[in-house]
Amino acid sequence: MRLIKDFHSVTRVAGAAVLLSAFVTVGTAQATETIKLTAIDGYPPKSLWVKEFINFFIPTVDKELAKTGNYKIKWNQAWGGQIAKKKKVLQSLQKGLGDIGIVTTVFHGDKVPLQMIAYATPFVSTDPALVSRTVDAMAEKFPEFKAAWKKYNQVYLTNLAVLDSYQMFSKTPVANLGDLKGKKVAGAGMNLRYLQGMGVAGVGGSLVSYYNKLKTGVVDAAMVWAEAAMTFKLHEVSPHMLKADIGTVNSKAITMNAKSWAKLPTEVKQVIASTAIAYRDHVAAQAMAKAGKSYKGYTAKGGTIVQMSQADRKAWAAAMPNVAQDWAAGLQKKGIPGSAILSAYMDSMRSANQPILRHWDKAGGG
Repeated sequence: MRLIKDFHSVTRVAGAAVLLSAFVTVGTAQATETIKLTAIDGYPPKSLWVKEFINFFIPTVDKELAKTGNYKIKWNQAWGGQIAKKKKVLQSLQKGLGDIGIVTTVFHGDKVPLQMIAYATPFVSTDPALVSRTVDAMAEKFPEFKAAWKKYNQVYLTNLAVLDSYQMFSKTPVANLGDLKGKKVAGAGMNLRYLQGMGVAGVGGSLVSYYNKLKTGVVDAAMVWAEAAMTFKLHEVSPHMLKADIGTVNSKAITMNAKSWAKLPTEVKQVIASTAIAYRDHVAAQAMAKAGKSYKGYTAKGGTIVQMSQADRKAWAAAMPNVAQDWAAGLQKKGIPGSAILSAYMDSMRSANQPILRHWDKAGGG
């Protein structure tokens, strides 16, 4: 009888252990909290930065969160104007229509003017990794960078430089700026000022509109970069490239709606913030890697490339109005230390031994 009692006792203990194990397993599974986030941009998934957000940013966040198992994100991806058009991403994030997004800052020079720093300083650098790192370093040094975003209910995470350099793509052969005299050239935001005093008419637009503008004759040329020219098939309507190496720019920013950010657990905030920096560097590396292939691809598709002479590049830089000091002066009037920010940026570029053709913060620019 005692053996029977002991058997039943062991059975009860084992059964309880199984139940406890099942409870713990269920409890662990239930402990993973699912957070819903909507990511937006007005550009389509074939755009380099959107493609890498899909293929790099989201998987990296998911992988990092899986290490603890405390949280996972259910992503709603809305690209190509599903929620916001290209120029309305900031506004949509501000309203909470998206939680995290890629803002094309060149469209918002009035709202986040400090993001225009590289646009204000052409012919300084063709290194997207350096420019994006420098802008983030300045955002830490000068609180005005992040304060500008805060006005629009945004938390700034990082910036992106998604191109190696602007070049000039045209319908007819162009060997120098003189060949563009009397022509209409498409550009975005501040880079249209590069054409002032050159006898060239600047026409505002966005990357996805350039193909039709060139095809229909609205413009004769466009300032764009090689990777984008190939991605959006501009070689079909502008088979001539003047490789002027105007420079790279920090044309994008990754931001989050402030309310969405505030709701996130600390662990998730840390993962998203660190991944944003990794994504910034990844995109810069991709931009450089794809640039080289794109120049080859452009000629393989029948395009011709003319390298602008160094003398002509210097002459172009010298002939431009000092867009940088005009930009800095405008900031000063608003109580923002534009001159100090410009000097700090140029000092960083000089320290990095960049091939600067015009020192925008110095009188005469030499």
